[in-house]
Amino acid sequence: MQRSWPTLACPSGDGSSFWSHEWVKHGTCSESVLNQHGYFKSALDLKEKLRLLQILQGAGINPDGGFYNLSSIRGYTPGIECNVDTSGNSQLYQIYICVDTSGTDFIECPVLPNGKCSSRVEFPYF
Repeated sequence: MQRSWPTLACPSGDGSSFWSHEWVKHGTCSESVLNQHGYFKSALDLKEKLRLLQILQGAGINPDGGFYNLSSIRGYTPGIECNVDTSGNSQLYQIYICVDTSGTDFIECPVLPNGKCSSRVEFPYF
């Protein structure tokens, strides 16, 4: 989990609090089908299936501290959320991909967050 699903918001943490949050906020929606272990296994399997970072890199969008037009990123994802760094730059924070409750197929997201992104966002190093 440390290697495959790290917490980038607090890289010094061990991840336990972050993963607990992910289970409580997202995983419990599927607990009639998946237990906690099954939820995380399905999430990691779907990550491997999607290969989002490779899709972004194939479009020339890299985690290099560079700035990218939001429209070039939106073409590959259903939902994007940004944060603002200490310099006031809009940074890519989360990309939302929705899956069915069985944890096996991608679906259209029924609701997307208000991403609060500017038209150009930074894809920070990680």
